[in-house]
Amino acid sequence: MQPTDIRNPDYFHKVVDCQWACPAHTPVPEYIRLIAAGRYSDAYMVNWRSNVFPGILGRTCDRPCEPACRRGRVEEEQAERPEPVAICRLKRVAADFKDDVSHRMPKPAARRNGKRIACVGAGPASLTVARDLAPLGYEVTVFDGEKKAGGFIRSQIPRFRLPEEVIDEETGYVLDLGVEFRAGERVDSIKTLMSQGYDAIFVGSGAPRGRDLDIPGRQEAAAKIHIGIDWLSSVSFGHITAVGKRVIVLGGGNTAMDCCRTSRRLGGEDVKVIVRSGFDEMKASPWEKEDAIHEGIPILNYMVPKAFTHENGTLTGMVFEKVKAVYDDKGRRELVPTGEPDEHVPCDEVLIAVGQENAFPWIERDSGIEFDRWGMPKLNEATLQSTVPNVFFGGDAALGPKNIIWAVAHGHDAAVSIDKFLNGEDVTDRPAPGVTLMSQKMGIHEWSYDNEVAPDARHKVPWRDVNQALRNIKVEVELGFDAATAWKEAQRCLNCDVQTVFNEKQCIECDACVDICPTDCITFTENGEEADLRQRLKAPALNTDQDLYVSEALKTGRVMVKDEDVCLHCGLCAERCPTGAWDMHKFLLNTTQAGPGCRAPQRRAA
Repeated sequence: MQPTDIRNPDYFHKVVDCQWACPAHTPVPEYIRLIAAGRYSDAYMVNWRSNVFPGILGRTCDRPCEPACRRGRVEEEQAERPEPVAICRLKRVAADFKDDVSHRMPKPAARRNGKRIACVGAGPASLTVARDLAPLGYEVTVFDGEKKAGGFIRSQIPRFRLPEEVIDEETGYVLDLGVEFRAGERVDSIKTLMSQGYDAIFVGSGAPRGRDLDIPGRQEAAAKIHIGIDWLSSVSFGHITAVGKRVIVLGGGNTAMDCCRTSRRLGGEDVKVIVRSGFDEMKASPWEKEDAIHEGIPILNYMVPKAFTHENGTLTGMVFEKVKAVYDDKGRRELVPTGEPDEHVPCDEVLIAVGQENAFPWIERDSGIEFDRWGMPKLNEATLQSTVPNVFFGGDAALGPKNIIWAVAHGHDAAVSIDKFLNGEDVTDRPAPGVTLMSQKMGIHEWSYDNEVAPDARHKVPWRDVNQALRNIKVEVELGFDAATAWKEAQRCLNCDVQTVFNEKQCIECDACVDICPTDCITFTENGEEADLRQRLKAPALNTDQDLYVSEALKTGRVMVKDEDVCLHCGLCAERCPTGAWDMHKFLLNTTQAGPGCRAPQRRAA
C-alpha cells in the first residue's frame, strides 16, 4: 500500500465518523468538549454555523451521526447493547444552557450588493440559504403561505416534541439578518416569480403531499380518513382539537409515530399503528418507536390494508391481510399471504402516513425547468442547479423527503452555488473545506484535552411523567439533560477529531505503542496489498469502509499500519513512545460556505 497522505482533508475527516456522517458536517467532538467545559454559548455557535438550528435539531434530528459513532463499535464486546454518545441530546444542552447569543450573530449587511434572491418556502433549506446569503449583501426575500417561518418544522412536528418558542427563536435569528419574510404569500406560478426580476430563485417548498391509499371504502368513509401530514398540520394550527376514541395509524415512518402520539393526546384511547413490514424494517427512528410504545401504543406488523369498512358512510374499521416475509437466495424480500383469515380492526378514525411526495403544480411545465419521470426536478445533485441556470432546489423539494439536517446541508450547498453563479463562476467548482491540524502537546506526554476514556454507559434523558404528558399536547415530553448529566455524557466522547499522527523518521521500532494499545490497532509488519495487509494485522481490520493509516518504510523495511476503525484516540501510544514518533493533533474541518472563501482565488484577489 502507498503511504497515507494525511494532508488530504478527507482522510482525517473520515476518521471523525460522526462529522463525516452528518450531512452538514458539524464538528461534533469540538462542541462536545465545549459543553464539558461549561462553554455552552460557544458550543451553540459552533453548531449554529454548521446546522443553523441547534435547539430544533437537538430535539428532532434523525441523528445520522449516532449510528456512525465510534463508541458504539469499540464497546461491542464489552456491552450487551453498545450505545453511541448522545450527540443529538448534547446539542440540545448547548441550546438550553447558552446565554443570550444575539450579539454573536452576523449583522445585516451594511450595503446591498444589488442582487435579489427569492426563496420559495420558509422551511429549513430556504432559511439556510437566507442565513448564508443575507449577510453577504444579497437582498433575500422568503415567501411562505403560512404566517410564521419554519415550514414543516412548525406545521408537522408536534409541540410535545418541539416547543414553538424554540422554533420562533431559531427562525428569528435568520429573519433578523435583514431577510424580507413575505408571510401568507404562497407562490402559485414560477413563471410569475421569474418575471419579477430576481437574479436567482431557490425552491425549498418541501414535499407537501402525503400519499393516499386507494382501496375499497376510501371514498365512502372519507370523512374520518385523513392524510397524516395534513392532519398534523391542522392540529399544529389549532384547526383540529379532538380525535375518535379508536384510531388506526397506517405507516411505519416518523410521521406515523407523530400521528399516533398526537392522537393519544387528543382523546384517542385505543390507538394502534399498523404496518405492512416487520417491526425492524420500519423507517421510523428506533427512539421514535420506543417513545410510542412507552406511551402505550401497540405497533402491529405484517398486516396489509385491504379495505375500509363503513355503515352508511360512517367508518367502522379496516380489513387487513396477514402476510409474512419470504427471502429468495439473493436476499430479496417478498411479502406473501400467511393463509390466515383476514383481520377486521374496528376504529373511528384512520390516519394515513404511508409516505410523502413532491407536488409542483405551481411550476409550469413550459417554464424551462425539466422534470424526470417521477415528477422530480432534473438537478445537478452537487450544485442543486436546475435546467434553468438561475433556479436552484433544496430540501425535500430537491431529491425527495429526507429530514431537517439534509435540508440544511442542501441550503448551504445551494447558497454556495448561487453565490458562485452570481459572481460569474463555474458552480460545479466546489470549494475545499478549511482545515486545521494542530498538536495538542502541553508537555512531553501531556495533552490539552481530556483523553481519559470514561467507562459510563449512555445516560438516559429524563422524561416527564407519561400521564401528565398525555394530558396536554403542548407539554414537552423530554426534559433534556441537566448540566451534571451533560458533563458525564460528554466524557463518553472519544475525541475522534484528535488524531494520532505518526513520524516514521523518529521511530526506533521498539513496539512500545503496540504493547500498550488497548484495541490492538497498531501493527508493524511487511507492506503488501490492502486485502492481504488487513488480515495480517495484530487484530484483523475487517471494516473496509474505514481506511488504514500506513507509514513510509521504516529502517527495517517494515511499515506501521494502524486500523483507524477501532482506535480510541486515547493517546496512550503517544504517551508511551520514547522518541515522540507519535503525537496527538486536533483536526478541525469547517466546510466553506457562501462568500469570498468559496470563489476562485483570482476573483478574490481582484
